[in-house]
Formats: sequence, structure tokens, C-alpha cells
Amino acid sequence: MTFGFLNLNKPPGYTSHDCVARVRRLLGTKRVGHGGTLDPAAVGVLPMALGKATRLLQFLPQDKAYKATIRFGVRTTTDDLEGEVIEGQPVPDLSKESIQLVLSQFRGKIEQVPPIYSAIQVGGKRLYKIARQGEAVEVPARMVEVYDLKILDWRPGEFPELDVAISCGPGTYIRAIARDLGDRVNTGATLAHLTRTQSSGFRLEESITLEELERQVKEQAFTPISPHVALTHLRECILSTSQVSSWFHGQRLSITGETLSEGAVRVSSPTGEFLGMGELEQTGLEWVLHPKVVFSS
Repeated sequence: MTFGFLNLNKPPGYTSHDCVARVRRLLGTKRVGHGGTLDPAAVGVLPMALGKATRLLQFLPQDKAYKATIRFGVRTTTDDLEGEVIEGQPVPDLSKESIQLVLSQFRGKIEQVPPIYSAIQVGGKRLYKIARQGEAVEVPARMVEVYDLKILDWRPGEFPELDVAISCGPGTYIRAIARDLGDRVNTGATLAHLTRTQSSGFRLEESITLEELERQVKEQAFTPISPHVALTHLRECILSTSQVSSWFHGQRLSITGETLSEGAVRVSSPTGEFLGMGELEQTGLEWVLHPKVVFSS
């Protein structure tokens, strides 16, 4: 039985759903899910959960990191080069210094209006479906957080390009950052290229391609990433032998220890077997472990 995670390097031109379908075929399992959609033109880390590990996606870290190329002097319907160009005007006088002056406005907690071509739901409908039907809709702004945004490279010209590294919290649209940065310097801008370098705790340098996955499967060399590795950001709670049976029955357990704290924990048997996810809560002088996801023995 396939159980664990896959750190996939998504190729260009594939939707996240395309990748799920391909992995299902390669591994011969129907239960495959992904953590965090990537646009078809984007490449990079697409975390995937295999088998029962799909129930663990909610516990993965939410932070993400990207390398993006922003092209100035161009506005498009989708805020990236996949869309129709609605405005294009050479801006050879735009300087790196003028961009640096406004870059601080995109760090920290910022209000962001998602692109109209996005998967966010408004009134029960996906925004991209509303946009394709030509309907007018007001996209609500929301708060997102950008932890760091720094310039990597600057290429001047009629349509200058800026390479940036961005680390951010969940729900942040890099296309919207490109669009809004172009508005701040009064030239317009669009996202020209996007690579996700980190997502859900998985890093680009440790990812594998679909071709590499296929090769490993053929050679019977593929090993999913253990939940213990994927969830290493969470504390581990090791049950006693006598508690394991009660855990499998979904019962609350009394836990003792010197460094306990409230929150989600990964639960293990005395031999190191991954048993699921729980939540520790202090009730009076007692610490109680509440089962959240229980994997049968």
C-alpha cells in the first residue's frame, strides 16, 4: 500500500490536477492529493499526499517561497503571460532604484485583491469561471503576509524585467504582487515566470520530476516520504504499549511529560510506527491527548 508524501517538481504546461492524474496512474492508486495549487505555467514544488496520507495535508506547514520574474510595461487579463495583453507600453526609463523605493509596501501584512482568473470562490462560483463567462464581479480584498521580498536581478530595456525571491504565508498570489508593483511605479506589470522553491516544508532541490518518478517506479525504487519526515515541524508524542489499543479505538489518553505544550502532535508507537495525529490539551493538572486522525494497525 502506498502511504506517505511525494515532493514533485511540477513541469510547465501541467495543471495540478494533471499531475495528480499522472501520479495516480504511475503508482496505481486512486488516493492522491496535492497541497497548494500551482498555475499551469508555473513550475516547482507541488507537494503530494499518497494513500491515507491525504488526511494529513491539513497538518503540513503553510508557508511558501518563490522565485518570480516580473515584466514591466505590460498588463494582461490574468496578471501573467498566459492571459490576453490589454496594455503594452515600452518603459525604458524605469529604473531599479524606483522599484526599490516602493518594495517595502509589499512586505509584512498587506491587503491584496486576488487575480480575477483564480480559483477563489465568490457567491459559490470560481472566479475564473465567472471571468470566462464575461460577468462583472467585485473581487474582495484579503489580508496576506509576505515575510520577505528581495531583488535577485534587474534587466533594463523597453520592457524591463525584475527577478525577485518571495517567502510568504498561505493565500498569497504572486501574480497580484506583480500587477500591484507595476501599478505602484505607474508602468503596469505582469508575471513572466514563476518557480515555487518551497511549499509545505518541501524544497525544490529535493524534489523529483514525473520522469524520475516513472523511472523509480519501473525499477521498484520509489519510496514515499514518511509522515514523520513531512511533519517533523510538529512535536512527537510517543504512546506507551498499553495506550496503543485505546488510541486505535479513538479514545482520549492521559499523557505525562516534562515539556508538554498545547497543540497538534504526531503520534507514534513505542517502536516508532506512525499512528496518526492528535491534539494535546491541558485540563486542570492533567494533559489529555485528543485523537484527530487515527490510522488503524
